[in-house]
Amino acid sequence: MAKIFFGIGSNINPRENIFLALNEIKSKFTKIKISPVYQNKSAGFEGEDFLNLVVSCTTEMDVYEVQDFIEYVHDLSGRKRGSDKFLSRTLDVDLLIYDQKVINNNRLKIPRDDILKYSFVLKPLMDIDPELIHPVTQCSVREHWKLMDKSGHPLTLIDLNLS
Repeated sequence: MAKIFFGIGSNINPRENIFLALNEIKSKFTKIKISPVYQNKSAGFEGEDFLNLVVSCTTEMDVYEVQDFIEYVHDLSGRKRGSDKFLSRTLDVDLLIYDQKVINNNRLKIPRDDILKYSFVLKPLMDIDPELIHPVTQCSVREHWKLMDKSGHPLTLIDLNLS
């Protein structure tokens, strides 16, 4: 069984789309742990605020099957794909970490660089597994959170019951 972490974000009907993603995750994965939800300003463009969270779970799927699952969930949400990375979206699900694998090819980059770049990824990851060791840096998520400049992407904790 692999332990994996999903980053989930949305700024178009975010509550509805986050619930959609969580329901799909609950139908395919085990030992699910859900972080608190954070609201933050869009990064890199003008748009509605995002809601973001991280989910850990276990799976017997290989990393590429997990990526196919993510694309399926994106399709369910009606996500429109474009060349611009910085735009509003119904749902953004990223595979942040897959066990301690390091993968960098034309299809996947694991672990995701976003973990160390954005507080809206690192903070919810820290909330659910502060002792998780980053596969590349070999430092804990807690250590990375202590060192992160949080001023670039301030977060607001949102009371959203996801159980």
